[in-house]
Amino acid sequence: MKIGIFTESYKPYTSGVVTSISTFKDELTRLGHDIYIFAPSYPNQDEEEDNVFRYFSIPAPTNPGYTLALPVHPGMPSLMKKLQLDIIHVHSPFTLGRVGLHYARKFDLPMLFTYHTRYDQYVHYVRMAQDLVKDVTIKYSRHFCNERDHIIAPSHEIESIIRSFLVTTPITVVPTGIPLEKFQDGNASWLRKNYPIPPHHKILLYAGRLSPEKNIPFLIESFQRIRCTLPDTTLVLVAGGPLEEELREFTASMGWSEQDVVFTGQLPFESLVNAYFAADLFVFSSLTETQGLVLVEAMAAGLPVVAVRASGVREMVRDGTDGLLTNENSDEFAAAVCRILQDDRYYRHLQANARHRAEQMSSQNMALILQDVYEQLNGSEHHRSRNIRKISSWIRS
Repeated sequence: MKIGIFTESYKPYTSGVVTSISTFKDELTRLGHDIYIFAPSYPNQDEEEDNVFRYFSIPAPTNPGYTLALPVHPGMPSLMKKLQLDIIHVHSPFTLGRVGLHYARKFDLPMLFTYHTRYDQYVHYVRMAQDLVKDVTIKYSRHFCNERDHIIAPSHEIESIIRSFLVTTPITVVPTGIPLEKFQDGNASWLRKNYPIPPHHKILLYAGRLSPEKNIPFLIESFQRIRCTLPDTTLVLVAGGPLEEELREFTASMGWSEQDVVFTGQLPFESLVNAYFAADLFVFSSLTETQGLVLVEAMAAGLPVVAVRASGVREMVRDGTDGLLTNENSDEFAAAVCRILQDDRYYRHLQANARHRAEQMSSQNMALILQDVYEQLNGSEHHRSRNIRKISSWIRS
């Protein structure tokens, strides 16, 4: 099949959405499909991939490194005719998602939408009328989802949340899988070689973004309590984001040095894999995940997880099996970290189960599920008859 992917973010930008798109693209290509990606442009683009088409973009005012695509591309109508896509898959309900919707309607193509982000939980970026904005966001999400032929949800919890918005479109749960071949080995000394971490310190690792929805101040507060019991511990934050400078100043004000809290900024994937292998435990405090892909990446490198019990996380981390889940309580979170790090036998038990969990979540397995959804939609008589009814109604009006 020829599959058109419309997304608000793509490489070189780093995020869970970008990782998901890239991972599925690689696996679907191996399965023999042709993948075409329509994405924003970035000022720091180096090498361009084949079959990736860029929209002119402007920098996002509140998010360094992120760009906002302008939905105008003069050559796109003729390009779409030439490509003769079989299906369109959008990864945002906004600018380029609407562009994907336009071409799905224009060329009578089935269309999917992956609900990557709990948009209603991001209203803190709006300074006024947050309750109103949240309500409008939910209504907009409901409308966009109900215009699609199919919804992909990264977890069953997100499926339930989408249904609570009164969405009636069919939903299939397809988490983003892990490319296990990239986690066959890693450099266990990489962090200590590149950052001033004492050799006897245990390393707690966080990977994600330094933004309000990731709840990083809670993580730092918990780390302060962890250090009361395990002073020879270092927290490594593999991330960038709008709170980076503020968090750096905060940790410095507490008297912590780079031996205590390490800010690496964003890392290329190969270095991130090495960071996983070089750490002892993965810690995660986000409350707004749809899946939390980094959780399974950490498990693929053999890291047990301690995370706040929240949507998207509960389904990835099996409490007491491959990690521990806690309430949003810094004392409870710190106690969970200390329990694992102070009990070698329990640590090895969680570590073995973490690796097994990652194997279940392989990118190959997940791509096969998504392929099945594509094939069902591509041959769907329901889709064709629905569009015939739409065209008939347009003619009558």
